[in-house]
Amino acid sequence: MKKIAVVTATRAEFGLLSPVIRELRAHENPDLLIELIVTGTHLSETYGLTIHEIEDQGLRIDHQISVSVKSENELNISENQAEVLVKFTKLFLKEKYCAVVLLGDRYETLSIAIAAGNTRTPIFHLCGGDTTEGALDEWIRHSITKISYLHFVTNEESRRRVIQLGEDPERVFNYGSTSIDNILAVADMSKEEALVSVGLSDCRYALCTYHPVTMETENTESLISEFVEAMKHFPDIQFIVTKSNADQGGAKINELLDIAGEENENIHVFTSLGIRRYLSLMRYAEFVLGNSSSGIIETPAFHIPTVNIGDRQRGRLQSESIINCSSDVNSIIEAIVIALSDKHKSICKTVVSPYGEGVAAKQIAKKSIEIVMNNNINLKKKFYDL
Repeated sequence: MKKIAVVTATRAEFGLLSPVIRELRAHENPDLLIELIVTGTHLSETYGLTIHEIEDQGLRIDHQISVSVKSENELNISENQAEVLVKFTKLFLKEKYCAVVLLGDRYETLSIAIAAGNTRTPIFHLCGGDTTEGALDEWIRHSITKISYLHFVTNEESRRRVIQLGEDPERVFNYGSTSIDNILAVADMSKEEALVSVGLSDCRYALCTYHPVTMETENTESLISEFVEAMKHFPDIQFIVTKSNADQGGAKINELLDIAGEENENIHVFTSLGIRRYLSLMRYAEFVLGNSSSGIIETPAFHIPTVNIGDRQRGRLQSESIINCSSDVNSIIEAIVIALSDKHKSICKTVVSPYGEGVAAKQIAKKSIEIVMNNNINLKKKFYDL
């Protein structure tokens, strides 16, 4: 029997992986098993025990790998990476997967990729080739690319970058982003239903996420203070805020957001909304605010304005619906005013997403199974020169 593993460590990356898991499992048979490995913040109460969101979707979980998610300083991150590296090396040696599917650019994903490399487990990598100049994710993502065998990028610019890194074009596929698949299949709650689920009645609201800017860890309190002050400037808008991830500085951001939620009637803070509720709320929002990749990739497909704060997502391929601004309160306020204007909303209506047509997962699954079942993998990669 051949086995393909899919690893998820955070709520955000699970949302992008879930359609791929479903498509892969549609092909399970006595000769092919698709195993789901859950780790990271999914198993942490601090981050909402989002393993329950996976279970609620009816997806079989084959392995739970508990690791530390403490992220207060650089040493915490390195200790976490070391633990992940050891535990996943043991798992890969035991299970002998034909391939492991990894997504993105988080520090624990890099350790999983190294474990796969050390055990000669082929990596099928999603979302390589993107650029995020304001985050450590930038070098992590490109490092994972060089360890990986197969590459499923989300856009043509990223495809060219992966090839520029020396990867053979025959192993680099642009099927678009699975986030577009989710928009078509998952965001099915009505506005009323979505708002009631977060304790609100019909209102004007914005959906917000603010992650650490991991290349600028010294001024977290100042950044969040500016972010909160900007939201307070619009008392007629309800701000639905999802907490930060487990990057360095994330715990501090979440602490400050909790305080802001307690002190301001129009700020509502949630550890996690789940992919269905999150995307359904996005569909009806006045705008999306913060520095998450979801504002760059998913939001334009809903024809909703994005106010993208700071440098965290700098370098990503963007649509005209996205308004970039600095991290100070006045810049954020000015950007929100533009987002609420009739002129900008008119621009959003005609935006075409550069991230595909909503069939990425089906194509990723088909190509992955084809490669594995045909034994068509040679890990002795030759550097592709332009």
